[in-house]
Amino acid sequence: MPANERTPLVGNNDSNDNGLPMHRPQSYPSGNSILNPPEGHPNTLSSFWWLLTNSWLNLLLVFVPMGIVAEKLHWPAVWIFSLNFLAIIPLAKLLGDATEQSALKLGPTLGGLLNATFGNAVELIVGIVALIQGQLRIVQQSLIGSILSNLLLVLGMSFVCGGIHHAESTFQQTAAQASASIMMLSVVAVALPAAYQGGIRMNALFGPDAGSERALALLKEDPAEHGIIFISRGTSVVLVLVYCLYLVFQLRTHSFLYDAEEDQEEEPEIPEMTPPAAVAALALITVITSFSADYLVGAIDETAQEYSIPKAFISTILLPVVGNAAEHVTSCVMAYKGKMEIAIGVSVGSSIQIAMGLLPTLVIIGWAIGQPLTLYFQTFEVVISVSAVVLINSLLQDGRSNYMEGAMLLALYAVAALSFWVAPS
Repeated sequence: MPANERTPLVGNNDSNDNGLPMHRPQSYPSGNSILNPPEGHPNTLSSFWWLLTNSWLNLLLVFVPMGIVAEKLHWPAVWIFSLNFLAIIPLAKLLGDATEQSALKLGPTLGGLLNATFGNAVELIVGIVALIQGQLRIVQQSLIGSILSNLLLVLGMSFVCGGIHHAESTFQQTAAQASASIMMLSVVAVALPAAYQGGIRMNALFGPDAGSERALALLKEDPAEHGIIFISRGTSVVLVLVYCLYLVFQLRTHSFLYDAEEDQEEEPEIPEMTPPAAVAALALITVITSFSADYLVGAIDETAQEYSIPKAFISTILLPVVGNAAEHVTSCVMAYKGKMEIAIGVSVGSSIQIAMGLLPTLVIIGWAIGQPLTLYFQTFEVVISVSAVVLINSLLQDGRSNYMEGAMLLALYAVAALSFWVAPS
């Protein structure tokens, strides 16, 4: 054997019988495993492992099977309501996390839209379940509550979190004003059926026929009988069309207005999930959430009666706070990091999607399945909504925010919550 040749060690199969080098599979760097792959190169198992272990809120997932068991074994309504209420909190957080991961390659604008869309999946599921069950007031109150929660609570907390780290946070003024104007259009459209009904009542009380049998009959009839169904369904079609046009404006023709200034020192976010795993997680979590929402809505009436909790407070305050958990966390974190455009895009964008997309879509779905859902809200709900949008418009005019402006939004939300505690259902 020549001196420069070595006898290969046992188990060293770098070459085959023909002496040609063999391809050896690339191994993970030292310290990595299937659940901890190289940074930026997740696999399916590590994707789901990260999704389940990235937040302490995921400990509340234990309430998901407990809520299902409570419904199947016919436990008291308060247990069914409470367990499924707690179950939806981590499910909403998981929806938000999976959405963010799937949106990493889509850019901030489209990613924010996707975040808002799946962030509103809980509201959509609760709305459809309640609509099928004929709980029309729960549908209305949960959606109006979601709008208020996003505009006042989520955006208010974002301004406060941004104000903790920065004396003033700046954002794209033109884009924020465009979003606020779209929001104003939606609440004005919602106010029109209430104004129409108020005009009919005023005419019945003080008009030429006041006191007649016909006038008294008008006062006793269901408001939906006075053409409100026709107005609501026509308005819903218009709002959906305007929302589609707004998406074109935001994503195509004027997308430059919604692009935040890039920070050259900021490192790109590293993906923790593969795109197929993120999409699969979104589908699975949505299905599980539909069951929890179904059981939750079914237990509201009995829980409200047994424990004297106003049904309006449950539908308008409690349910939206849980449903907006994903938006709340995302918006506050982005604001704290100084990314106020993203925070406003998530909170205000989510409200626009509910008011211009989700609410009119549910009215149209109700039309298709024979449920007379309308855009007719009580005067108090309309006043609160219009007041919130007016305040938002005034705060977004200068393109700057601070913690004091956040405190104003939170104060109005606190007043609204107190009012809904004593408001009629």
